[in-house]
Amino acid sequence: METPKAQGAKLTPSMILKFLDQYVVGQDEAKKVLSVAVYSHYRKLGKRRPDSVEVAKTNILLIGPTGTGKTLMCETLSHFLSVPFVTANATSLAQSKYVNEEIEALLLRLLEKAGGDIDKAQCGIVFIDEVDKLKTGTEQQGVSGERVQHAMLKIMEGTSVRVGAQTIDTANILFICAGAFVGLESITANSQAYGFIATSQDDNQKILDRLNSRVKPTDLFKFGLIPEFAGRLPIIANLESLSKEFLVKIMTEPRNSIYNQFREMLKDEGVELVIEEAAFRQIAEMAFEYKVGARSVRGIFEEMLMPVMYAIPDRPEVRKVVIRSLFEEAELIAAS
Repeated sequence: METPKAQGAKLTPSMILKFLDQYVVGQDEAKKVLSVAVYSHYRKLGKRRPDSVEVAKTNILLIGPTGTGKTLMCETLSHFLSVPFVTANATSLAQSKYVNEEIEALLLRLLEKAGGDIDKAQCGIVFIDEVDKLKTGTEQQGVSGERVQHAMLKIMEGTSVRVGAQTIDTANILFICAGAFVGLESITANSQAYGFIATSQDDNQKILDRLNSRVKPTDLFKFGLIPEFAGRLPIIANLESLSKEFLVKIMTEPRNSIYNQFREMLKDEGVELVIEEAAFRQIAEMAFEYKVGARSVRGIFEEMLMPVMYAIPDRPEVRKVVIRSLFEEAELIAAS
């Protein structure tokens, strides 16, 4: 089974990474890990033959603070691969008394995103956020986090699920789980490091440092994920907190950045939009204080542009808008 994209051209991890770079700023290591994992997953599906060695599925776990681009990366990947993509929130699953029915509804949405094409749905991507809220010992409305982990095990590993009049085999669906995992860093800091023979070669030391810095399955056990659930997520990528500089880049550099979106909207009105660097820095400062990553950037940006977007339709003589500061009115420049 191949994705439509894979059928058109042979994908490579570098191709996937290059596409992600157009839409996701920073997080280079996480993007590289994700690119290799996704490439390997769909490569395995394309190579499957009746007489071949069965290769286990490698679902993915993304760890990082809120607003660092976890959902964006996965949604961008689905567009590139031309596969259906759905998201779910583990907290919502835990709040339901009928977890299995919620899981069936999730797969039904995947089938709908595939336009009813069962084969296409069976090679889609399911993104489940806030899985860190499912740790053992947590309970929401009578449903334990451990119970939800057990309920998710079967579909992540591969099983047949009746969805309406059809049956979906989840064996080839790629599951990407994510969460902030607050407090995990203290666990990893105290976990035992690998103690190989010391070497003076820099390259070997870099490999050893990378192995010791990665999140280990035992760290996830101590955090509160059951071994069976953590074992279904062998690929782990860490995302970094966003600095003020990266928040500025997020507004300006991606192909579909919010700045480019508004420039395009005003261009349709025959108006050029120019925002000076000071305004971007001020938005980044404010968003950084909110401590929710890139999530707050759009709200602040849209609030800044709201008076302009309100005025422009009634001001046909305006041909240029200049914003120098978040705290100053925009300059509307008429045609000379």
